[in-house]
Amino acid sequence: MTTSPRPTTRREFLATSATATAGMALGLNLIRSPLSRPARGANEKIRVGFIGVGNRGTQLLHGFMAQDDVQIVALCDVYEPYLSRNHADISKSILDSIGGRAPKMGETFSGQVARYKDFRRVLDRQDIDAVVIATPDHWHAVQAIMACQAGKDVYVEKPLSVTIHEGRKMVEAAKKHNRIVQVGLHRRSSQMYAELATKLQAGKIGKVTIARAYRVSNMAQAGIGRYPDKTPPKELDWDMWLGPRPKRPYKDNLAFYKFRWWQSYSSQVANWGVHYCDAIRWVLGEEAPISISAHGGRFAVDDDRTVPDTMEVIFELPSGVLLVFGQYEANGISPLAEGELEFRGTLGNLYSGSEGRGYKIVPSPGGQFQPREPRIEPQQWRPEEGSASLTVQHIRNFCDCVKTRKRTHCNMETGHRSTTFALLANIALATKSRIDWDPQAERITNNNKANKLLHYKYRKPWTLG
Repeated sequence: MTTSPRPTTRREFLATSATATAGMALGLNLIRSPLSRPARGANEKIRVGFIGVGNRGTQLLHGFMAQDDVQIVALCDVYEPYLSRNHADISKSILDSIGGRAPKMGETFSGQVARYKDFRRVLDRQDIDAVVIATPDHWHAVQAIMACQAGKDVYVEKPLSVTIHEGRKMVEAAKKHNRIVQVGLHRRSSQMYAELATKLQAGKIGKVTIARAYRVSNMAQAGIGRYPDKTPPKELDWDMWLGPRPKRPYKDNLAFYKFRWWQSYSSQVANWGVHYCDAIRWVLGEEAPISISAHGGRFAVDDDRTVPDTMEVIFELPSGVLLVFGQYEANGISPLAEGELEFRGTLGNLYSGSEGRGYKIVPSPGGQFQPREPRIEPQQWRPEEGSASLTVQHIRNFCDCVKTRKRTHCNMETGHRSTTFALLANIALATKSRIDWDPQAERITNNNKANKLLHYKYRKPWTLG
């Protein structure tokens, strides 16, 4: 990674902000006339702009900065301290709320990096090849679609969207504008999971009938806390943060990281469950569920959240598999014997380690009326020490595909199909019903009320293009 001898000064920061303001005054909006870029050479720099540089955005920023062929040219965020990259400027009330989830920042960039509060100014720049979108989930669709329209390639964090309708529109935009897209389901860049997909679909552990995963975090009793409504910090553009969602009062446990416990902006099944559902459906060769049921609620945690602290969802898959995801935020200790995923087959069980760090096959003995001896041999595999994180591998795959114009490990359609699992789980819980899903029409076939939750009405002026 190339570094500069000093960080960007406040004078430089203000200068780039002034340049952005001047551009706005001149009406520079080039979104409707994107450049057509050919494949780039192996040694040519990819010029990248970041939209959202909080907790996850900072992690991705560091991952992209580690790539020798990436030049960071612009940052965008609605919170000024995240733009100035000065941890000391973050207000005490926010630090008291999110603690270590506030990014440390203080990076040294090679070259000048422009700073913007309005993401549209990033998209206006014809010298930017790709954008990284790491904003709260309710912003992903609008920003990704506009980025595609502006001719930018897109790395967008998971979950892809907050509604299924949004996700399909994002797929259509990427296809229409011929954009390279990587959705941040980074297990898709795991060689281990790629091998497991081949092995399990070939019958390594027999016919799989159950696959399970859990998000376990004992947040009892205080959870994300209870905070009063208050005036937003002067450094935060609260109206821009809300975007297409309705106006509402600000709280210190909403905008910064903790938005994941508010149904309007995210959910925990979408935050965590989408990773596991994606890996499971990949390994099993499945596209979508055909039936979904969910139970749960706020049973033990006393906080401001609008999502459950306890939830269990069952997805029935077409090949005859039940995918079980549990969100347990009121108690600790994983229900799994080990690892993050469990596949239960007729010959044995397979347990995969966290983020692709190895797997273990445990033979199953015969049961009632069957021979008792183990049906297969035990097996265990661990990766070599020192391998790059899956996030970095995922970023590298995106950068390579920006240059070659080949399909990424997790394109828009893949990300949409996996996000759909999580969003259907939320709909099943909200309607207290078992819902039947038509993956081709992307409609619920047995509950018209549930179909109304496939999207919501945006606040003006935001649209899906």
